Amino acid sequence: MGAQESASKAHPGQLATAAVLSLSPYVPGKPISELAREYGIEHIDKLASNENPYGPSPAALAAMHEALAEAWLYPDGSAHELKQALAAHLGVAAACITVGNGSNEMLLMLAETFMTAHSSAVYSQYGFAIYPLVIRATGARAIEVPALGAGDPMRYGHDLKSMAEAIAPDTKLVFIANPNNPTGTWVDRGRLHDFIARAPAHTLIVLDEAYVEYAQFSGCGHGLDWVKEFPNLVLVRTLSKAYGMAGLRVGYALSHPEVADALNRIRPAFNVSNVAQAGAIAALGDQAHVLKAARLVVDERERVSAALQSMKFPVVPSAGNFLLVEVGAAAQVYEQLLRGGVIVRPVAGYGLPRHLRISIGLPEQNDRLLRLLGALQPSA
Repeated sequence: MGAQESASKAHPGQLATAAVLSLSPYVPGKPISELAREYGIEHIDKLASNENPYGPSPAALAAMHEALAEAWLYPDGSAHELKQALAAHLGVAAACITVGNGSNEMLLMLAETFMTAHSSAVYSQYGFAIYPLVIRATGARAIEVPALGAGDPMRYGHDLKSMAEAIAPDTKLVFIANPNNPTGTWVDRGRLHDFIARAPAHTLIVLDEAYVEYAQFSGCGHGLDWVKEFPNLVLVRTLSKAYGMAGLRVGYALSHPEVADALNRIRPAFNVSNVAQAGAIAALGDQAHVLKAARLVVDERERVSAALQSMKFPVVPSAGNFLLVEVGAAAQVYEQLLRGGVIVRPVAGYGLPRHLRISIGLPEQNDRLLRLLGALQPSA
């Protein structure tokens, strides 16, 4: 049999690289439409994907409606006006900015730009599931560092000392989510600064600040002031969370201009639509809306956390817009909540089979969740 004939009989999926075939795809939260189809439930509250229940700014909605009139045109491939708006809002040079189709694309671009099969990357146990996916997709070695133990006040959070010790000569990237998803835990500003300052120059520190607008109320801090100080620091942010634009997919990275230049060489053309760009620019101009929504969510987070703990459900400290809650038999509790019309997020795939991640919704949504959980008892 000739090589051409043999190739023609191969299964198409086998043509993918071994690194890609070894991956298990990321599983998002269950959509409302799926639950409605499965159980015939009409009134459904989705508290699974850390979305902002207050939605985007009215100014952003108006700008997006106006941009639809030019939907037949390609967007500005350089996202010039969006970069200028981000630069003005953040106080950085536009040359430091790379825009992405959500922050997930930024994480993928970082891996594709700086990693090969001969390199490694470090991330924390219970860190965001996308980190090992983008690392392994390049064929690189993924170094998972055990998280802080259950007895630590910031249990399940990043152990920066162990992460620093895990950095190898071939380590190109270190992923740190602050606050972290799905745990909600955070690293204080002083220790984080020390970690970055001690990191080797050949390693990029990727500081994932997807929840930074919520974190400001918890003393978590941010790394914006450090972008000029550390050439090997990359901040990754998104408008999917506090800005209420998860369906539009707008994310960005802030870095040294040379890092941004490298990322922009691989950035797909037109990766942020004209509608998304228009909405993002308007949303950045309405910080009052973002601040008000974030404050309301954080207040609700504290109320829900206190209520859950009064019901004897242990809650992990959180600086995000969600809570990691130990419920015992999580798979069964998840199913009971689904049948009650509330979607939350199981995290057994993170190695936390006794926990559920619960996004903070509107007060009435949170009250419904609490009523359902109030009928349950934590398993021993």
